[in-house]
Amino acid sequence: MARPRDDWFSRLLSGDWLEADAERQLLEVGFVVIPGVVAGERMDRLGLVYDRAVATAAAPQLRVGRETTRVHGLADSGGEFDDIYVYGPMLGTCCRVMGQPFRLSSLLARTVHPWSGADRLHVDVASDGDGWPMLGFILMVDAFDVDNGCTRFVPGSHRSNHIPSDADREVAEPMLALGERGSLAIYSGSVWHGHSANRTAMPRRSVQGAYIRRSGQAAFGCQADTQARLGGLARYLLGIDLSAVEQRGADDRAASAEPASERSQLDPVCEREGDG
Repeated sequence: MARPRDDWFSRLLSGDWLEADAERQLLEVGFVVIPGVVAGERMDRLGLVYDRAVATAAAPQLRVGRETTRVHGLADSGGEFDDIYVYGPMLGTCCRVMGQPFRLSSLLARTVHPWSGADRLHVDVASDGDGWPMLGFILMVDAFDVDNGCTRFVPGSHRSNHIPSDADREVAEPMLALGERGSLAIYSGSVWHGHSANRTAMPRRSVQGAYIRRSGQAAFGCQADTQARLGGLARYLLGIDLSAVEQRGADDRAASAEPASERSQLDPVCEREGDG
């Protein structure tokens, strides 16, 4: 049976791509840094919304570790984050690299604590694993420099077809992903990577996410008001059924039009979980 046509995938594939040199580095080295994806007042606003999301987060979205703090489900924290995962050149290249329809799997804030040690080199998914292919991204909310815990990648390691062992980590020669705030690192989910030590008194902030094949299971969901806010492309990437969103909106409007005496007889509406 033929695969159903995916109009969004076709449109993205025929749209913008990364520059040829940038796409070549992604394919050959395993990562690339694109400067200036978010800039100026947009970057200032995103930093404020990031801090608010982290400050107000609670379990299960909030996870505080020894070296980093993570807040999952950023899609529910403000429209400022939407522009990151709908960035056209990244999506076009994702079409070419993955070669099949895909979706957003995760979107989270990750802050590396001051004076924290380096993360162990790891992969997000093995190249022969069930979750492959995967393409990840990191938006630099703060500049990534040699001292503040920037992410490091081992060039070409995405072609090794195995997860790094302790012996591999001893001899690996990582390359630092350096960039000004608002830069975007895009990387293969199979490349060996991890943040370096933060040798400063300041936290280092980033927004991270990943794309997986469309049939894969995303790591989060969205609240109803978020779904209603999103445009068509964002809904597609999040795997949201547009007809279901529209039906919920119609049901809400119908319920609000009922006389109060009749509304009191309606079944209570259960709150929808924000993060799966």
